[in-house]
Amino acid sequence: MKHCVVVLRVLVLLGCVLSIHNGLAMEEEGLCSSSAYDYGDALGKAILFFEGQRSGKLPSRQRVKWRGDSALSDGHTEKVNLIGGYYDAGDNVKFGWPMAFSVSLLSWAAIEYKKEISSANQLHHLRTAIRWGTDLILRAHSSPTTLYTQVGDGNSDHQCWERPEDMDTPRTLYKITSESPGTEAAAEAAAALSAASIVFKRVNSNYSTRLLNQSQSLFEFADKYRKSYSDSCPFYCSYSGYQDELLWAAAWLHRASREKKYLSYVLSNQGWSQAVSEFSWDNKFVGAQTLLAKEFYGGKKNLTKFKSDAESFICAVMPRSSSVQIRTTPGGLLYIRDSSNLQYVLSSSTVLFIYTKTLISSHVNGVQCGSVHFSASKIKKFAKSQVDYILGNNPMNMSYMVGFGSKYPKQLHHRGSSIPSIKVHPAEVDCNEGFSKYYSSSEPNPNTHVGAIVGGPDLNDHFNDVRSDYSHAEPATYINAAFVGSVAALLAESKEECLQLPQINKPANMASEV
Repeated sequence: MKHCVVVLRVLVLLGCVLSIHNGLAMEEEGLCSSSAYDYGDALGKAILFFEGQRSGKLPSRQRVKWRGDSALSDGHTEKVNLIGGYYDAGDNVKFGWPMAFSVSLLSWAAIEYKKEISSANQLHHLRTAIRWGTDLILRAHSSPTTLYTQVGDGNSDHQCWERPEDMDTPRTLYKITSESPGTEAAAEAAAALSAASIVFKRVNSNYSTRLLNQSQSLFEFADKYRKSYSDSCPFYCSYSGYQDELLWAAAWLHRASREKKYLSYVLSNQGWSQAVSEFSWDNKFVGAQTLLAKEFYGGKKNLTKFKSDAESFICAVMPRSSSVQIRTTPGGLLYIRDSSNLQYVLSSSTVLFIYTKTLISSHVNGVQCGSVHFSASKIKKFAKSQVDYILGNNPMNMSYMVGFGSKYPKQLHHRGSSIPSIKVHPAEVDCNEGFSKYYSSSEPNPNTHVGAIVGGPDLNDHFNDVRSDYSHAEPATYINAAFVGSVAALLAESKEECLQLPQINKPANMASEV
């Protein structure tokens, strides 16, 4: 018997090695869920990215050393403190609507994978990243019917290439009020604060209560004064309307407060729910449906529509589904649209991981898509393949996360990363010099923005590492926020099964690059 056990262990090890060599994990058979990638390292770097996106006065514990203080007078023209928060992507504008979505996603990850993130010693850093966003949202909600939604003029900013520390473009303020509403922005802010209130409930109860109270106020504002948000256009326009944000916010408020009125709200408005194939800063339907499907499986059978619509999303994105709507690249990557495609890939994988977690905990064996049945493990396997693609298992054999692995994008479309740090080059770099000397340079960025995930490859799995190609080479907060939840889902699995294998990926040294 002892000899048989030894032989079995050898066979399992051989199977794991072969599966890694072929880029396929054999977790479907339950033999091996190990990976060639260090998911804990990827998680840490994904969270670190947010420190490089910070606006305002940087704390003494700031780890991204090439950044400096910036935009220290945001809001002063209207005597409101709008200092802080995050620069949206590779630019120097603070767009409140997508920033709030990033906070919602980070909070969702912290709630669903608290144990896993804590085991990687990243929970404190994640909470800090969430609070850097929620603090600004709280200040931006300056009255019950006022929410500042944007700092900086998008058009002038996009015509200028300069570090945030040198920024001299207008810090124009945009806000929504009862006279000029914007339901999507207010409801998303409500969702972000209510989700974050759960994150901080056991670590800072006073702050958690404040978040929840402000969330309820924002939701009331969003629902009472219904009008689609348009201030961010042409950069962030609402295409899906505001009903998805209202459902998303109400679902989070119910989870955070357990007040029946929010459950009654989603039930009375369940006709809004739609079967979709996208989860994004604009379209939150499947996020709300995934939250409410958990309630369905917990016994609230009157939420059937939300559960059915959530499973329609799974059927729409799963390859070989009888109702698949989303194509994949030859290398196996979901391909929703060309511009910044990885944001949609990662938000989809976030939903797939969380939904399968609900299925498993509810002892449900999977999802039926017409004539095709997908077990929870098959759905997870596909979601895992998307994360692994981004970390290097792709036709380009490169990581799409800056600083992870030996080959990654070097010409990130990012102003602060592409211009020497103010600590190295203290002289001001104006708009024109930024474009002529740094934007147009063929050299790698002088500052490695560790953890930044770019827009990704094209439909044919090809990626041009060219700074000017913003559709594929620009990072964004909501891309990284979705990655955090996706990679956190893999942390426990990568440690529990398979014998110890050498790490094929040799991650870049975080300390030396920040």
